[in-house]
Amino acid sequence: MRTLFTNARFFSVGQESFRDLIVENDLILATGAATREFQTDETIDLNDAFVIPAFLDGHAHPIFAGREATGPKVNGLKSVADIQLAVKSFALNNPTMPWIIGGAYEAAIVESGDFDAAWLDEVVNDRPVVLHAVDHHTIWVNSKALELAGINAQTKDPVGGTIARRFDGSPKGVFREPSAMALVLDASPGNSIESDIAAVKYACAEYLKVGVTAAIDSWCEKDMARAYIAAAQAGDLAIKFNLSFLATPSTWSSDINDFNELRALCLELDNPNQLMGNSIKFLLDGALSAGTAHLMQPYEDDPSTSGISIWENDELRNALVAFDALGFQVHLHAIGDAAVKQALDCIEAMVGINPAWDRRPVIVHAQLIGDEDLPRFKELGVIANIQPLWCYLDPMNKELIAPRIGAERNNRQYRLRTLVDHGAMLAFGSDWPVTSHVPLEAIDVPVTRSNPAAGVTQPWSIHEGITKEEALIFYTKNVAFQMFREQERGSLDAGKVADFIVLRDNKIEAVYVNGDISKLSE
Repeated sequence: MRTLFTNARFFSVGQESFRDLIVENDLILATGAATREFQTDETIDLNDAFVIPAFLDGHAHPIFAGREATGPKVNGLKSVADIQLAVKSFALNNPTMPWIIGGAYEAAIVESGDFDAAWLDEVVNDRPVVLHAVDHHTIWVNSKALELAGINAQTKDPVGGTIARRFDGSPKGVFREPSAMALVLDASPGNSIESDIAAVKYACAEYLKVGVTAAIDSWCEKDMARAYIAAAQAGDLAIKFNLSFLATPSTWSSDINDFNELRALCLELDNPNQLMGNSIKFLLDGALSAGTAHLMQPYEDDPSTSGISIWENDELRNALVAFDALGFQVHLHAIGDAAVKQALDCIEAMVGINPAWDRRPVIVHAQLIGDEDLPRFKELGVIANIQPLWCYLDPMNKELIAPRIGAERNNRQYRLRTLVDHGAMLAFGSDWPVTSHVPLEAIDVPVTRSNPAAGVTQPWSIHEGITKEEALIFYTKNVAFQMFREQERGSLDAGKVADFIVLRDNKIEAVYVNGDISKLSE
């Protein structure tokens, strides 16, 4: 079956705009003038629409998004009272749910982001409540959750995490970073493979609506990976996924065999391109909003700390070398300038120790980068995965981060133009559910360094703005390269999968997957 898509303005990296495209089965057969060489069975007139390759998400947490969607929705609420109302309504409508877990609240609505368990107790005190903050490095819980988790004034801060406390040392109800969050979350009911398969299916449906046809799950624990594999075996993956298995300082060496086994199971699927288990995630520091990103200089609001460093240098280097030697891509979360330097140093050591191969290491977020480290991205072949929707002065940056690190450092975040000028490859990722998974909500933000849709029209560090064409490339072609999928997607070239988006007036009119219109986008 050959279908001619005609009368449109097709955009594809490296090509002049063209008007026609032929799809045969699920692949692009020809574009532009080359379409005249072929007979077709069907013609679809796109009425002068603008057509681009489908978006790809180079850093996200789809299962977390699916899990969160089953709890109270507090995203975007502007006051504690509004959050209380949402939690109370959810509790009344779900009387048998043993734990109420949801998100993601805006931490900037309270000074320093220190919410109080008592505020949640006012609306739900008979069951534990856990709410994730928008940075997903922080949770806010009620007193029942503290009680069931056995947390009190004698509970010590775990390595790499903090517990917000009252003056008497008792826990206030806020936990920052995974090691501290786990003190509560480990006491909650575990997620089943069935519930995680449902979360994956939810994520697929949500992605297709907004034109994303491939994504990376960048925090994939072993049970989550098994849910993806089961979903793929059942034919429930409506988009393509790459999995980045989570490595931790205490477990990475004992996890190697399991990660190898999970990668092999992905390769044994009927369509191994549907699910690729070829990446390892390393969390090097926390978040600026929580005061846990690792900085070269101390925080201004607390000069006693420069944040947290989750990995010791030797341990990180050894882990990178081990996984790289096995052919895994490394994907490092580094937000503070000290964490970025540590990531680059250890990648450089890895490259120097192991034989050369097409490794494509990734540093994600890279919010603060020292001047001396900017050229090292190109020198080491490191892909900088950036979250475009973060590139404006949002409430978190203005109300939480700036007071912690000062205006000068705050205004040096997200140095996209400078990275590009230094020859670095940039790719985009949403970090969903930390922020929206909708590319059209994010694509203009790094261009204008503002976000009128969120009420912010004043550009922020506009000299770091990029072009609209670069933004499209970073959300398509470059993510395909990051995902080792550049032979199949990322541009509208002959031989590639026919995944594309039909846009009219900057809104999605249709999403085509494998040359067929997605029923979820109709």
